[in-house]
Amino acid sequence: MKQRVVKSIKNLGPGLLFAGAAIGVSHLVQSTRAGADFGFGLLWALLLVNLFKYPFFQYGPRYASATGESLIDGYKKLGKWVLIIYFILTFLTMFTIQAAVTIVTAGLAQNLFGLSSNLSIWSLMITIVCLGILLIGKYKILDTFMKLIITILAISSVIAVSVALIKTDQSYSFSPVIPEGIAQITFLIAFLGWMPAPLDVSTWHSLWTLEKNKESKTPLALKKSLFDFNTGYVTTVFLGICFMSLGALVMFYSEEEISARAGVFAKQLIGLYTQNLGKGAAVFIGIAAFTTMFSTTLTTLDASPRAMAKSTELLTGSSNKRFYLIWISLLSLGTLIILTYFETSMITFVKVATVLSFLTAPFYAIANFMLVKGKHMPEKYRPSALLSFLSYLGIIFLLIFSAWFLMTV
Repeated sequence: MKQRVVKSIKNLGPGLLFAGAAIGVSHLVQSTRAGADFGFGLLWALLLVNLFKYPFFQYGPRYASATGESLIDGYKKLGKWVLIIYFILTFLTMFTIQAAVTIVTAGLAQNLFGLSSNLSIWSLMITIVCLGILLIGKYKILDTFMKLIITILAISSVIAVSVALIKTDQSYSFSPVIPEGIAQITFLIAFLGWMPAPLDVSTWHSLWTLEKNKESKTPLALKKSLFDFNTGYVTTVFLGICFMSLGALVMFYSEEEISARAGVFAKQLIGLYTQNLGKGAAVFIGIAAFTTMFSTTLTTLDASPRAMAKSTELLTGSSNKRFYLIWISLLSLGTLIILTYFETSMITFVKVATVLSFLTAPFYAIANFMLVKGKHMPEKYRPSALLSFLSYLGIIFLLIFSAWFLMTV
C-alpha cells in the first residue's frame, strides 16, 4: 500500500504543473484580499467558481489522453475560426498575465533579498533568470522541486490558519456577501477570473500531458491522468481557502488594508504568517512564497509562448522550432516594457489581467465542452452525464456573471 502511494506521488506531473501555475496571484493576492475585505463572505464565490470551472480544466488532460492531441489541435478541428479566436485572445491577455505575476514575484524578491527597491530592476532580473532557465532547458530542475515547494506552502498555511483560529477571539460569519457598487463587483469578477486559474490554462495542461507522455515509456492512461489532475486541482482549492482564512482571521477586523504596492503587500503577506508562527518563520515563509510565485512566473513564461507557437504552426501549416523562441522573446520584452514604461500599482495589473481572464472564460468553456462532446472525441472517453450537466451549469454561471459585470460598468 505504501509503495503504491509513493509511486502515485512520483507519477504526478501535469497536475503538479497546473498547481504550480495556479497557486500564485489568485491565492497569495486575491484570496488574501478577499478575506481581508469581506471576511468569509466570499467563500461561496470561491467554492462555486472552482466547482463550475472544474469540468473545463479537466477536459484538457481528458482530451489529450484520449486523442494524443492538445486542445489547441482540437480547436482547429472545430473550425479554423475557433483557433483564430484562441490565438487573438491569448495574444491580448498573455502580456498582462505575465506582467501581473512578475510584479508580485518582484515584490516578494524585494522584501526577501533587499538589494534594490526598484521593482523594474527586480522584474528585469526575474525575467532574465526565467528566460535563461527555459532556453537552457533546465526547467525540469524546478519541476523536481515543485512537490517540495507546494508541500512547504501547504503545511505552513495549515499551521498558520490553525494558530490564527486558536488565537482569535472574534466571531466570524459565513453568511454570503453579495458585492455592491462598481469597485466591489469588479473585485469579485477579478477574484473569479483567476480562481483557481485562468481557463486558458486548460490548453497548457493538454500540452503538458502530451509532454509527460513523451517522457514516459508508456503514456498515462486516462484514469491516472485524471487522478494526477484531481490531485493538483484539490490542492489549489484547499490553499485558496487557507489564504482567504488568513486574510479573514488576521486582517478583517484590523485597520490594516491590503497595499497596492507589491513590496508592501509582500511584507503584509509574510506578516500574516509571522503573526501566527513567530518571527523566526519570516525567512522560511518568505522563501516559500517567493519560490511559489517564481514557479508561477516561470510556468507562464513557458506556457504562453508554447501555446502561441503551437497555434502559429497550425495556422501557417508549417512546423518551426523558432516559433517558440520568437514568442518567448516577444513576451519577455513586452512584459518588461509594460512594467517599465507603464508604471502603476500591483493591484491595477492584477485587476486588468484577472478581469480579462474572466470575460474570456466563456469562450474556453464552450470550446472545450464542444470538443469533448463532439465527433473528434472517442465516445468511451466523453464526459459522463453528471459532468456534462455540471458543464452546462458552468457555462451559464460564467455567462451570467460576465453579463452582470458588463452591465454594471
